[in-house]
Amino acid sequence: MSKHIGDVILNVQNISLSFGGVKALSDISFDVREHEIRAIIGPNGAGKSSMLNCINGVYTPQQGQITFRGQTFSHMDSHQVAVMGVARTFQNLALFKGMSVLDNIMTGRNLRMKSNLFLQALRLGPAEREEIEHRKRVEEIIDFLEIQPYRKTPVGQLPYGLQKRVDLGRALALEPQVLLLDEPMAGMNVEEKQDMCRFILDVNDEFGTTVVLIEHDMGVVMDISDRVVVLDYGKKIGDGTPDEVRNNPEVISAYLGTGH
Repeated sequence: MSKHIGDVILNVQNISLSFGGVKALSDISFDVREHEIRAIIGPNGAGKSSMLNCINGVYTPQQGQITFRGQTFSHMDSHQVAVMGVARTFQNLALFKGMSVLDNIMTGRNLRMKSNLFLQALRLGPAEREEIEHRKRVEEIIDFLEIQPYRKTPVGQLPYGLQKRVDLGRALALEPQVLLLDEPMAGMNVEEKQDMCRFILDVNDEFGTTVVLIEHDMGVVMDISDRVVVLDYGKKIGDGTPDEVRNNPEVISAYLGTGH
């Protein structure tokens, strides 16, 4: 694989986060380079989701800062993060179950829509042209994710693996520079996992999107990641290529010590 990995796009510096005296994250630092697939792994309770929540502005860390594209923030505001080009999928699907696949992915376009809601509701002039443009983009995403047959199907009626794909589509509709994936393979069978791996690699490859993912399946992580950061009880215990991490004694003992 000879893909070009660029400069640092996201830099997490000395992040500490506590909830009522319980330390979720202690002095965590790592960076993400443009166009890479960066995995965050670790046993349950390691602080992985908390880390993503700091990056996309859901949690405010007590210490540390995050630099995104050269701008440094002590606190990321979740709306501002999305506008700047960071999109996120969630472990528990946050889709609108009664709405069609198409409409769910359309909701991801809202931040990209310039015309006001009143014009949108009336579908007047610029709003109508804009909607046509956005629909075209959404149709491209539907094609890309191979979910054309389900365009009009309410998402709640789809099998779980396809719902996860719609969730990915909605995040892609933002045209993010950085895509945060929180356990995209959770609850999937082998075939669904293989499909999701392929889509993540394609998103990274064809759209040039930088991907940060949390994943439990070590096989998947080692296969698709360029670099891996390892957390354990809120501390960073490893950081490097999949091979470096795989052979790191501290990482091995954390996994064997807690997992078995």
